[in-house]
Amino acid sequence: MKRMPPARRGRKRLLALCCLGLALTCAPIAANPLQPQAPAVNGPKGRETGLAVPRFVSLRSKEARMRVGPSLDYGTLWIYRVAGLPLEITAEYGNWRQVRDSDGVSGWMHRALLASKRTALVGPWITKPVAIRAAPGTSTTILARLSPRVRLAVHSCDGDWCHVDVTEHHLEGFVRQSALWGVYPNETIK
Repeated sequence: MKRMPPARRGRKRLLALCCLGLALTCAPIAANPLQPQAPAVNGPKGRETGLAVPRFVSLRSKEARMRVGPSLDYGTLWIYRVAGLPLEITAEYGNWRQVRDSDGVSGWMHRALLASKRTALVGPWITKPVAIRAAPGTSTTILARLSPRVRLAVHSCDGDWCHVDVTEHHLEGFVRQSALWGVYPNETIK
């Protein structure tokens, strides 16, 4: 990720940007943004799509700009250069989605940059390598050990274990769901 400097703007636009920035920083965030928090059952729906908010998606594009606000008129906060990176949608506004990454960084991306394909990262909060196993369960064969932030494609989750494959390494197996950022605790994915 590369940090981009804020663009120069006129006084009116700068004032609007500051007001939006203040509103974004005052919004409640999770106590630990690294570990996903389970959304409320029958929780809020997005005002544009009617889908659950929050929800996880992945980055569709190899290069995507996270902006300060929901428009091309707003400056770029970050440029992401990893297709398939998991992001959490926390709000919707027109064609724009407020997203948060695994480090807790929040900003706005156009919906065309996001895909519903589920991916995950081995949790950034993990201090020891995580086992990927041949089958769900702690007594099954360990195929490999994964470091924090390894990116995975998620095929399914049963609430305890997720069937995943390690992106671009031809390694498929099962990882404990609690060790992943990109799926909620106890979430089932078919």
